Amino acid sequence: MSGYQTIVLAVDLTEESIQVAQRALDLAGEDSQIHLVHVIEPLSLAYGGDVPMDMSSVQEQIQEQAKSHLSEFANQLSVPKDNQHLIFGRPESEIHRVAEEFNADLIVVGSHGRHGLALLLGSTANSVLHGSPCDVLAVRVRETEVQL
Repeated sequence: MSGYQTIVLAVDLTEESIQVAQRALDLAGEDSQIHLVHVIEPLSLAYGGDVPMDMSSVQEQIQEQAKSHLSEFANQLSVPKDNQHLIFGRPESEIHRVAEEFNADLIVVGSHGRHGLALLLGSTANSVLHGSPCDVLAVRVRETEVQL
């Protein structure tokens, strides 16, 4: 039996997400539940709220694409529909909210190993760690090289 019963797997749906997912699967026992989370940051938050044009159609396209990618990714991992969460908001606060809602024992998130100024300016993994309601595993992802 695994020590972690409920795992929140937060992914950005890039190619490196499979590395993060594999670590979560390694820690999950047969009776563990995995909640797959992808958070879309609204364009108004990403660009400071002062976007001089209507971005709703762009936001809808981003949402539809993310919904499709999340579903495909979840199918690869055999994560049921009820455990797939596509959410709008700030990644760190939404990941914390999902972890609290499902009484998670562990949050698994990818980390690109930023340091120095890049870390100070924002790392989702770092933000998730601070204020988390449970254990956090930041999985160091290796950038995959594009094969030509």
